Amino acid sequence: MSSPSSAHWLSLVGTIWLQTINGPNSDFPVYSSQLKELKGISQVQLNFLAFASDAGKLFGWFSGVAALYVPLPLVAFVGASFGLVGYGVQYLFLDSPALKCWHLFLLTALAGNGICWINTVCYLLCIKNFASRSRVAVSLATSYLGLSAKVYTSLAETMPRLADSKAKTYLLLNAVVPMIVTVFVAPALRLFDLKSDSMSSTDTAFLVMFAITLATGACAVVGSIGSTASGLSSREHMVSLSVLLAVPMLIPAALKIRESMNKIWEAKRENRIHDLGTDDAVVVIEVMDLETKEEEMVAAEEDPQEEVGGLQLLKKPDFWLYFFSYMFSGTLGLVFLNNLGQIAESRGLGQTSTLVSLSSSFGFFGRLLPSFMDYYSAKSGYSISRTGSMASLMAPMACAFFLLLNPGSVFLYASTAIIGTCTGAITSVAVSATSELFGAKNFGVNHNVLVSNIPVGSLCFGYFSAFLYQREAGARGAATCSGASCYRATFAIWGATCVVGTLLCVVLYVRSRSFAGRLPVRLQWLSRLANLVGAGRKG
Repeated sequence: MSSPSSAHWLSLVGTIWLQTINGPNSDFPVYSSQLKELKGISQVQLNFLAFASDAGKLFGWFSGVAALYVPLPLVAFVGASFGLVGYGVQYLFLDSPALKCWHLFLLTALAGNGICWINTVCYLLCIKNFASRSRVAVSLATSYLGLSAKVYTSLAETMPRLADSKAKTYLLLNAVVPMIVTVFVAPALRLFDLKSDSMSSTDTAFLVMFAITLATGACAVVGSIGSTASGLSSREHMVSLSVLLAVPMLIPAALKIRESMNKIWEAKRENRIHDLGTDDAVVVIEVMDLETKEEEMVAAEEDPQEEVGGLQLLKKPDFWLYFFSYMFSGTLGLVFLNNLGQIAESRGLGQTSTLVSLSSSFGFFGRLLPSFMDYYSAKSGYSISRTGSMASLMAPMACAFFLLLNPGSVFLYASTAIIGTCTGAITSVAVSATSELFGAKNFGVNHNVLVSNIPVGSLCFGYFSAFLYQREAGARGAATCSGASCYRATFAIWGATCVVGTLLCVVLYVRSRSFAGRLPVRLQWLSRLANLVGAGRKG
């Protein structure tokens, strides 16, 4: 019977650590104002720099191609090197007049592309090293990406004398931390040939991991409130967060001890079989062979997808439904969160840190939510479709955008919590959805092609909202806009866009083969209608 060993779980711990530090772009709002002053750039140019990291994802598919031919530790090292160069050069020459805005854009885009390389490694490790629990592993690992901003801000507050300015401190951390962690975890980044894994052998380990993750998230939330309210200094909070990030190492250590004990028991069992008669030994061997065949049959049923990759992906109607439904929901949520500071300022909120902390905290638990759903649905014997999960998460997002039309602060906080949760969950679910729709063989390329919608959507939605904001401010004869009307048209358009994304995802859900096979007879006309729509578009 094949089951995840200590080495499998060690790779998951390495993935968690990589995800924790793989969001260096998330701390850009912290030092963007100082960067604007140091380089003397306009607000429009600063917006381009905020978009630069997403622009690097346009070429993220290179990492998927590389993962097919080179070892995963090398792929991760390339990604960390891109970040080291991208942020390191900015750190070294930030004070130099020779470093222009377009230099900053290219360097930030290079670092943003490096994020894709590390993400590709993390996703492949979770999908291929945990056969029947790949969804749980992916959601669990990606939830730690929501902690990146907190980790970098805590490090900057703990070590404020790394540089002579806040901007240079963050640039130095963004450049160095991913490389240090990548080099440290590189030996654990290995793939294993595991066709199926024993459910019972992983349940306890995942439950322990859930508890650790929840404790880590709670620690991050308490630290986000502030040292005065939490009673902890920045240094104490960073130490507690580091300890919680190190605790998952106990799982592979415990499994290593268990493996040693199993070897002893296996040796005793072989001696016992040797002492049995010939007929009894044959019966024992046949029973073991039967169990192995049953596991292989279950594994075959769990992975019925047709493998799609390369240019074939662009010819699939399902891909375009997936592409635009993601852009009209998850990407739209990211754009909202990136503009949260300006939205709060327009509504007259003096302190935006609480609102940003709220979005970050709910985003973390939103990323973790699919893990719980997958874990308990698998135990009940029913697997929830990823496209169905995405559609159910998009609908509350659309409602939240419409709630923002109300000028009350309560609606702003409630909508931010909803959008943060759903955006985090959709981002996590989408990783497994790519594998579910198009197979795992070419996942590295396929998913990086999909996430190219993020820079496209970020540019379109972000600058469209900026245009509406500037137009409203110009109508009042002011440089800045104040009041709920500044973003009213934007929220209405974003809500309608999210509704369209929800409908597209529902069509994708109905079209998926895995769902159509389980569809009740009274609802199978929905599947036939969706197939006709797809055939009409293709024709």
